Amino acid sequence: MSTEQSIQRPPAEQTYRDELERLKAQDTGQCPPGWLLSPAMVERFILGDEGLRVSRKFVSDPGRVRRILVSLCTHRGCLLVGEPGTAKSWLSELITAAVSGQSTLTLQGGAINRVDQLLYRWNDTILAERGPCREALVPSPLLRGMERGQLVRFEELARCPQPLQDALLSILSDRVAVVPELPGEDGVIRARGGFNVIATSNSVDEGLFRMSAALKRRLDFEEIRPIARVEDEIEVVQRELASHNRRAGIEPRLDPGVIEALVTLFHEVRNGQTLDGRSTDRLAGAALSTAEAVSVAHATCLHACYFGDGQMTPETLMHHLVGSALKDQPDDRRRLRHYFDTEVATRKGKVWEALYRCGDLLR
Repeated sequence: MSTEQSIQRPPAEQTYRDELERLKAQDTGQCPPGWLLSPAMVERFILGDEGLRVSRKFVSDPGRVRRILVSLCTHRGCLLVGEPGTAKSWLSELITAAVSGQSTLTLQGGAINRVDQLLYRWNDTILAERGPCREALVPSPLLRGMERGQLVRFEELARCPQPLQDALLSILSDRVAVVPELPGEDGVIRARGGFNVIATSNSVDEGLFRMSAALKRRLDFEEIRPIARVEDEIEVVQRELASHNRRAGIEPRLDPGVIEALVTLFHEVRNGQTLDGRSTDRLAGAALSTAEAVSVAHATCLHACYFGDGQMTPETLMHHLVGSALKDQPDDRRRLRHYFDTEVATRKGKVWEALYRCGDLLR
């Protein structure tokens, strides 16, 4: 097995290398400084283009994607805000892969609590031998993005302490970072064309509201919402499930009806409304996102291959669905049971009937 084949989850620039090369060969649009593709081609990479044999990777209206891309062409960063599981990180990865050819320059806000994690640290061996110098400087992904002229992903920005958030102000405003230990121009790192920051934050995080007004002014906010049409969500789950199964080396016998029931259930309980307009209870402890639906479907396939005959079944699905939906809110068991008794119980078809027969798992 080659190194690339053994990687559990390759970055987007590797997974879609052929598509990116095809788009670049066809690109006649104007590229912003430092960008590998024109904004129009980046949009096609994300939303798909059948004529160029480019798959759709994110479900959104073009206006939202275009606003984000235009924002990244300016000297303002962009903050993607939304509920957990709305694929904010996936969208930022796709954009950085297409724009910079690299999506791995990433900071995790919750893991940053010191300025050296945000900006730079020192190579102790070189520092002891030669003192402070550029060779001893170990830049963070943020500084590497500035030096190379590439986009930097800042995951969960609101979880980063406010003093460190505000360390971004001069970088976003003046496009410069100063290393006070180095003299003269050696201590000044200026951003090259193509550098910018695309950040994400869950709308449920309290930290979002503790961002300073100064930092908010330097970011364009864009809300990323759950997929609105259940047909689009089913398509996403089917595509991602096939990818997950392929990487796991399994070939289960898929049942489109089981996948449709899973996505419909998640869609309705998440939105608090059935597809035909009746109100239902939302769960308090689980987001029931599209990403979670993919995970439940993949777990069902793994179960079928390792402990069954390879056939995806409603009974196996129900076991993994319960583990995803019922977390740390005791009342959620009652809410989900009520949904089963009032909605699932009335639906026709062998899949829905099999799911309802498994309702004892909710007792």
